[in-house]
Amino acid sequence: MKAMTYEKYGDSGVLSLTDQPVPKAGPGEVLVRVRYAAVNPVDWKVMAGGLDAMMETVFPVIPGWDVSGVVERVGIDVPEFAAGDEVFSYARKDFVHGGTFAEFVTVPVRALAAKPSSLSWGEAAGVPLAGLTAYQTLTRLDTGSGDTVLIHGAAGGVGTFGVQIARALGARVIATASETNHDRLRELGAEPVSYGDGVTDRVRALAPDGVDVVVDYVGGVLDTTRAVLREGGRHASIADPDVTDAGGQWIWARPDAAGLRALADRGKLRVPVAETFPLARLADAFELSRTGHVHGKILIHVSDE
Repeated sequence: MKAMTYEKYGDSGVLSLTDQPVPKAGPGEVLVRVRYAAVNPVDWKVMAGGLDAMMETVFPVIPGWDVSGVVERVGIDVPEFAAGDEVFSYARKDFVHGGTFAEFVTVPVRALAAKPSSLSWGEAAGVPLAGLTAYQTLTRLDTGSGDTVLIHGAAGGVGTFGVQIARALGARVIATASETNHDRLRELGAEPVSYGDGVTDRVRALAPDGVDVVVDYVGGVLDTTRAVLREGGRHASIADPDVTDAGGQWIWARPDAAGLRALADRGKLRVPVAETFPLARLADAFELSRTGHVHGKILIHVSDE
């Protein structure tokens, strides 16, 4: 099969299009023929060695954790799926090796769900990691009807899903973002405020008694969180480990089929797409992601079959 791989840690220059053996579907696994994969910043951070102290790496590495595709075959003891099923997944494994930027990928059943019919193949590939991150931060904080939620970084990939999910859970959402993104956030049901100097006062003007829940998707905002969180409020971050010292939760999304099904059951999520690249141009997609100024998911189109 064709796959984008790297033999050593580095920048996008270590990527190359290579021929790799089709992976075997072991017990409890499914082999997926990839239609689309999606780029997340963690992909190129892992490629640079950013998780070397945390996860084992087996070279050559095929990067990528988000995927939509069709089941090619199933391993032993997989009654949930059959060849031909349309699926999507946050396909992170327990070590860094066989990812989604390839024609085929194996996925543990615990991380696989039926593709939502309401989403295109590309949109479905853009949901898993960012969508689960937003879903897990909000649900672990017991976000629900009547809560006022502050979302730091609401215009980013995770934040966009966070706004939609929090609204679907019945919460009021205050969202920090640059002014250029305010109209888009209003369309999603949020009350946007500009980040930067004075953000605490702007949030307090909308929620004088404080907010019930704060989710941080950018980092570096713990002081603001403390200043606007009401007594007894809950907060979490995906970017700042110091949040635990302040009574919050530090969350790194887990692959979770049930969570994906919950996202699918909520109806059509809005999945903005910034740009789509062919598999061979993964390096260009990574470089676009590195700019940090992308509004929407970066997709990799692998196959129409």
